[in-house]
Amino acid sequence: MIQSIVHYGIHFLLPLTIALVFFKSYWKFAFFVMICGMLIDLDHLLATPIFDPNRCSINFHPLHTYYALCAYLLMLFFKKTRLLGIGLVIHIIADTADCLMM
Repeated sequence: MIQSIVHYGIHFLLPLTIALVFFKSYWKFAFFVMICGMLIDLDHLLATPIFDPNRCSINFHPLHTYYALCAYLLMLFFKKTRLLGIGLVIHIIADTADCLMM
């Protein structure tokens, strides 16, 4: 139960907080773009089974690898990709927290 609260709290509340604090004038757009970072979970469709509650996503799924994380971190340095990069990094942080709590 606590693991789910932490995982989804990071997924939703952290982007909302960042949007409200750092992107006040367009917080709804910023929140939406950061939430789009959850689309990297589409790579779970490549796994068998698609969902395994005992599997750590980090370094298992292609979009959850350290190489992908490097690309997401690079996105932070460019204004046009910054919001999506923040969302993707937050997603990796949420999944890492999930792995640590397993």
